[in-house]
Amino acid sequence: MSASARPEIAVETSGRGGLLLPVASLWWREVVRFYRQRSRVAGVILSPLVFWLVIGSGFGTSFRADVSGGQQHYLEYFFPGILIMIVLFTSIFAMMSVIEDRREGFLLSVLVAPVDRSAIVLSKVLGGTTLSAIQGLLFLALAPFLGVRFGWQQLALVMVIVFLVSLSLTALGFAVAWQLDSSQGFHAIVNLFLIPLWLLSGALFPISGASGWIQVVMRLNPLTYGVEALRAALFPATRAAGTGTSTEMSLAILAGFSAAMFAVSYALASRRSTRAMG
Repeated sequence: MSASARPEIAVETSGRGGLLLPVASLWWREVVRFYRQRSRVAGVILSPLVFWLVIGSGFGTSFRADVSGGQQHYLEYFFPGILIMIVLFTSIFAMMSVIEDRREGFLLSVLVAPVDRSAIVLSKVLGGTTLSAIQGLLFLALAPFLGVRFGWQQLALVMVIVFLVSLSLTALGFAVAWQLDSSQGFHAIVNLFLIPLWLLSGALFPISGASGWIQVVMRLNPLTYGVEALRAALFPATRAAGTGTSTEMSLAILAGFSAAMFAVSYALASRRSTRAMG
């Protein structure tokens, strides 16, 4: 029996017993499926790593971010943005499984099982969130090479920020993937919408140096507050000029964005549509 078939049986035989077992089964399937595709794992980590090293070293000290506490090398400034980029890439790759499951017929078998649609959404989103958070925290292991030292409280704060960003981006990826039936269309949406979402989050350049209308867009971008909170947690002594929002408020914005994206994903999955089964 294949690994992908085991969760299907668990869902069908336990649907009347509640959400815990179906969610856990589908969640585990997402995790195992992703890590069995080693090319995706390597691409998620290595592509942003090369991007960080090349762009960060290229700008070096020629790009001087407006920070308190002195000048900051661009590798340091760019580090939180690349961590968020890894989270974004992992979320996107993970949610492609929605399209693949539809094409392979697995999604249809889950939809006709006696399981609430919330189990499908919750398992998919939690699976993608787990993967993207793990990948992001693995990249965090490079922080000491930049001279970043943090205690348990600071590490806990970083983990909360990474989790909220992962949850929001994964739920957003699910909402996009649920509406599509081709991986080509999914990639087109990613290039058109999700990558600019990252570019205008303060990951590449501070909001203070942007033009007027770009600053407005960046302040409306929820991901900006994730990057800003992460940068403040990692580099509290040289905090870049940003929106001026406190870390607590940034966390509240991220939590609200995550809840909104999950609600949208659940609403889309709850609609009786032949697209989900096609």
